[in-house]
Amino acid sequence: MRAFTYQRAGSPAEAAAALAKVPGARFIAGGTNLLDLMKLEIETPPHLVDVNGLGLDKIEATPDGSLRIGALVRNTDLAADARVRRDYAVLSRALLAGASGQLRNKATTAGNLLQRTRCPYFYDTNQACNKREPGTGCSAIGGYTRGHAIVGQSDACIATHPSDMAVAMQLLDGKVETVRPNGSTRVIPIADFYRLPGNTPHIETTLAAGELITAVTLPRPLGGKHFYHKVRDRASYAFALVSVAAVVQRDGTGRVALGGVAHRPWRVLAAEQVMQRGGKAVTDQLLANARTTSDNAFKVPLVERTLSAILVSARTS
Repeated sequence: MRAFTYQRAGSPAEAAAALAKVPGARFIAGGTNLLDLMKLEIETPPHLVDVNGLGLDKIEATPDGSLRIGALVRNTDLAADARVRRDYAVLSRALLAGASGQLRNKATTAGNLLQRTRCPYFYDTNQACNKREPGTGCSAIGGYTRGHAIVGQSDACIATHPSDMAVAMQLLDGKVETVRPNGSTRVIPIADFYRLPGNTPHIETTLAAGELITAVTLPRPLGGKHFYHKVRDRASYAFALVSVAAVVQRDGTGRVALGGVAHRPWRVLAAEQVMQRGGKAVTDQLLANARTTSDNAFKVPLVERTLSAILVSARTS
């Protein structure tokens, strides 16, 4: 790990301003992803701004019936909150499907949204990776691609986003609240928060330089039955080959979002218009433009079977 300087911020605006002053600086809270990347010298920030003391660790109901989740709420606390378990069960289930109990105790809401891909070529500094070093190429293309994207990929990157929580928040139409270095604030719908790789896979979100996430707001509860099914190679501490988040209403209508298949949580509104027609019809819409390899073509039928199981469970439970 390379040497770096460190400071504790006194307010969100101060934190954002401090980060903007030092090129390459990073915020740090739980550090569950950043510290690993620093040890591998994939991330080499010259300066860290500690945001743990900013009081952004509360879950609060809003007057309009929404739920505001502070950026520093730990994943364990969010999953265990009675309001989340009752009204946003898909989020609680997604969180509990992620990582280990020890990591969930440290990981934060904002950090979870911002975690970087677990593509093995990204983690291997001997391999070319446009996400790690722009312009060097993508060793995953033509390599071993069992865990890689089948939709939304580009000729520059086929990595997937690893967050379970982000898939549930995409399904729930969450909104990300931020503060900028000049003290101004804005709200970004999760649907607009993540970027597809295109020619710049190293630019992963629509955050501006120095912009700090302060909270995520979830709209009023959807009702219906909530599901989060994660298919992975082992039962714990593994990232999704495919995950399916769904909310299904009594009449069979609902919402669905996928993880493990794209550079960001994957939701297609046209797919939700055919929920009553069954898993294949929905999958055909979700993965209409899928580009698979011999290693990851299994993800298409896996999505269909996982979603079909959810829809059967929704009808019979």
